[in-house]
Amino acid sequence: MSSGLDPGERWTEAAEADARVLVALALSEDVGAGDWTTLWAVDPDVQAEATVLAKAPLVLAGAAVARLAFHSVDAGLVVEVLGKEGPSLAPGTEILHVCGSARSILTAERTALNFLGRLSGIATLTRQFVDAVKGTRARITDTRKTTPGWRHLEKWAVRVGGGTNHRMGLHDMILVKDNHIAIAGGVAEVTRRVLARNTVGLPVEVEVTRLQELEELRGLGVDRILLDNMELKTMAEAVRRVGEWPDPRPELEASGTMTLDRVRAVAETGVDWISIGALTHSVRTADLSLRVSPGLRPLAEGSQAVTSRLETPAAVHGRERR
Repeated sequence: MSSGLDPGERWTEAAEADARVLVALALSEDVGAGDWTTLWAVDPDVQAEATVLAKAPLVLAGAAVARLAFHSVDAGLVVEVLGKEGPSLAPGTEILHVCGSARSILTAERTALNFLGRLSGIATLTRQFVDAVKGTRARITDTRKTTPGWRHLEKWAVRVGGGTNHRMGLHDMILVKDNHIAIAGGVAEVTRRVLARNTVGLPVEVEVTRLQELEELRGLGVDRILLDNMELKTMAEAVRRVGEWPDPRPELEASGTMTLDRVRAVAETGVDWISIGALTHSVRTADLSLRVSPGLRPLAEGSQAVTSRLETPAAVHGRERR
């Protein structure tokens, strides 16, 4: 059920651009006029090394963004990415190794871990849902319930966890929801209006909450039907009915109160997609720690560390694929 993509292929230019903006903003709000504790407690010539560890099982996502945070504070820091993005990692796994100015490491620490923990938490939760529906036809997808400004990064983390992205925004897919229907005059009327005006060929999905609404969509030619907050028995009946429609039949997506305890039963109704807002809006940050000690150790043989210039996440991923 995993996407099977290399992490570099999952990364997008939009995610990279957002990472740069968000890291700069995060450092600005955290450091402000200066990290006075570090500046007054640590001499400028002190060197140190630090290791970021997984304290609980997790799927790593965001190592390149954490690297960007360290390098945004000090491009001279040496940052090694030790953990792989995508596979499940055990507690105690070393994820990053950083060495260089002790001041720089301490100043960048919280910002780097905030990004790494948030994105890894999303990837980890996504993997749990993906694993829960293995062996069924259902694919796990996200929603637009993302942190404002973080959408490209959070949806990227969903892909790292083996999930699939729903529409990125209002602009790349038509999704007729209950409020559109309530305002504009019924599910069939709204759908016909949208289909007639869709001259650019965007995919069209329509939300229904009852089997009666489902039947109103028969033969209209929508691409996907969203079964919202239906009981399992009703959902299974919707799958059966649509299976009797003539080709091309729309795909079916289930949504509403999806939990790890319930998602398997939903998948076994035969739906094609299960959308889960909790992947991004209710995720628990992955448990990570950074351990720092004075002094430096030699880099591991074949290290991918960068010392002389600030690299973008995409550049890092591109070099790691070679």
